[in-house]
Amino acid sequence: MERRTYLRAAGATGVAGIAGCLDNVGFVGGDGRTALGSPEEPRGDPSHPTHGDEFPSFSLPDPLSGETVSLEDMVGERAFLMTYFFTACPDGACPALLLRLRRTQEDAIERDYEDDIALLAMTFDPERDTPEVLAEYAGERGIDHEADNWHFLRPESYEDGEQLLDDTFGMHIERVEDDDELDDHGQEDHGTDHEDHDHGEYTFIHYNLIMLVNDDGIVERSYPNAVQQREEVSVEAIVEDARTVAQR
Repeated sequence: MERRTYLRAAGATGVAGIAGCLDNVGFVGGDGRTALGSPEEPRGDPSHPTHGDEFPSFSLPDPLSGETVSLEDMVGERAFLMTYFFTACPDGACPALLLRLRRTQEDAIERDYEDDIALLAMTFDPERDTPEVLAEYAGERGIDHEADNWHFLRPESYEDGEQLLDDTFGMHIERVEDDDELDDHGQEDHGTDHEDHDHGEYTFIHYNLIMLVNDDGIVERSYPNAVQQREEVSVEAIVEDARTVAQR
């Protein structure tokens, strides 16, 4: 099956943290621009786009398909979920983010809307997340990366990815070289299903974020605390939101 390209860059948050993401389920929007209503709980003044905002433009390579994926290709074609991760994530947060995208992929197949939703996962660790590593990781996570609606996105360098996340998506990340320094930031196990990973000589402090964007390029939901134990939004809630937006 030919894969289509699509996408539109994501805004993110300036909040640093080892994990976190997700908002609340909404209702049919009354503004004509969104399928979901405004979130029930305000999220302050985040630097990433939120409900009703336009998603910023971007272009990133998918090293497994050989395509370049951009927002402009996405608009008018598909809604999408987008998240940001690295495969050496030591605490289960990144696997939990990808689980939410994978379950949406499965739901789309079961309910026949797979042509209406895209799943986009951007690594910010291209030095270690080679095409071979990403393909192996997809197999470990039960992700069908060869499907038309899934894309792993990989910047050319860490510096390129960091700049894109900060300047375009509004999401700050910090590369941490010392295990002790990481511990000082309060890393914890998020109770998710994952293998133990040795993150090696460096890891990242990052804000875990999922973005749901409709096929007009308008943000329906930003989920900034999806995998934190106390604020976690269920997999089912995100899948239901994505289904509503994709089928609007």
